[in-house]
Amino acid sequence: MEKFFEGKKVVIMGLGLHGGGSSCAKFFCGQGADVIVTDLKSEKQLQKSLEKLKGLDIKYSLSGHKEEDFKKADLIVKNPDVPNDSPFLEIARKNNIPIKTDVGIFFDLADSAIIGVTGTKGKSTVSALIYNLLKARFPDAVLAGNIGVSPLEILPEIGSGSKVVLELSSFELEGLEKSPHVAVITNIVPDHLNRYKSMSEYIDTKKIIFKYQKPEDVLILNYDDAVLRKISKDANSQVYFFSNKLTPETAEVELVSYVKNSEIFMNEENRPVIKTGELHIFGEHNVSNVLAAVTAAAIFKIPRKNIEKVLKSFFGAPHRQEFVLEKKGVEYFNDTAATMPFAAIVALKTFSTRFPKANIVLIAGGQDKNLEYEDFARVISDKIKNLVLLPGTASEKIKKYLAKNVKICAVGSMEKAVNAACRLSHEGDKVLLSPGAASFNLFKNEYDRGDQFKKFVKKLK
Repeated sequence: MEKFFEGKKVVIMGLGLHGGGSSCAKFFCGQGADVIVTDLKSEKQLQKSLEKLKGLDIKYSLSGHKEEDFKKADLIVKNPDVPNDSPFLEIARKNNIPIKTDVGIFFDLADSAIIGVTGTKGKSTVSALIYNLLKARFPDAVLAGNIGVSPLEILPEIGSGSKVVLELSSFELEGLEKSPHVAVITNIVPDHLNRYKSMSEYIDTKKIIFKYQKPEDVLILNYDDAVLRKISKDANSQVYFFSNKLTPETAEVELVSYVKNSEIFMNEENRPVIKTGELHIFGEHNVSNVLAAVTAAAIFKIPRKNIEKVLKSFFGAPHRQEFVLEKKGVEYFNDTAATMPFAAIVALKTFSTRFPKANIVLIAGGQDKNLEYEDFARVISDKIKNLVLLPGTASEKIKKYLAKNVKICAVGSMEKAVNAACRLSHEGDKVLLSPGAASFNLFKNEYDRGDQFKKFVKKLK
């Protein structure tokens, strides 16, 4: 592909641990750019990411940023986790140096149909489902974005006829000046209020996914979400709704997909696509996720038989109510992606419905993102007898609201959490890791938290 950045001095701000930063650095090296990688973390902390870049001509500035790197560059590529008010980004702005993300550069360079998926929860599941559904008709469809794959990594592989599914977090939407051709929003509930000044600012960031859409573009929204119903009026594109609660007879808008008598329908056809009981992902939230993906499939005219086949063979995305193993009659589940109370509440309600006779031992807690924990504590008090609590500011909030009937076992590591849950559980019980909080006080990220959970569960005797 054409080398747009040959000879340019490009600063990668934030190598990170998810893989996106290393993919980004590889791309610019391949472009012939003069690449500098800078990160607040040390060489030891970044070891796995650095190994991926071994042998490449890259300069490093680790364990802190240097002002000079932000004064003389041609381009700053910031990791989405870097806040926009970073003083080093302010230095770049004062020196008129452009600041982009890998997603923003991808939007500038890609000549293909982009399907962008965002939402507070469900975006990974919906992105994976849409990708699998599109593959039925478009074999060269690709999946990238907030799954640890920089979209720049796939840029050389795609052409004008490609279909690209991008999972987009609110952090990745920040600063974008283009929107995807098809945008999907699963839901919007409070999250990341340690980063955003208000819920209104968080919503405005999510709206970027359709802000720059044209009239011929498509926006897919969850009609059951009051926030999404309200912001749908701001769209310039064609808006398509799905609903898990209403049908064409009861909704005030036209629904592309919906549930009736525990069956999923699309396009007001008489024959259902699938029964909800045939799905391998559980809970009302996952039915909504399926509806979002089915709506996208309908827009791309995916054959009904292919939709049914994909839905019946989809077992969910990793780290989301993921079954790990059964040990001595106790089943262990990894829901580490529940990084906010809303998601953990959904998990608890889903498990209570799915396993009505089972005792659930919950591993929860961690760092707060300036969120409310009273509702989460109320649900825990209603459904849980034994709570294994990881350390953190969110854990302190949870304890404040818990009823006295909940027995708390406070631990300082995931190994101790798993061992404690094992001691507290008996045959027929379920052990669920669903923290409802961030992980950065004890783990590299939420996926490291989930991986540690799985590792120590497999070590149980």
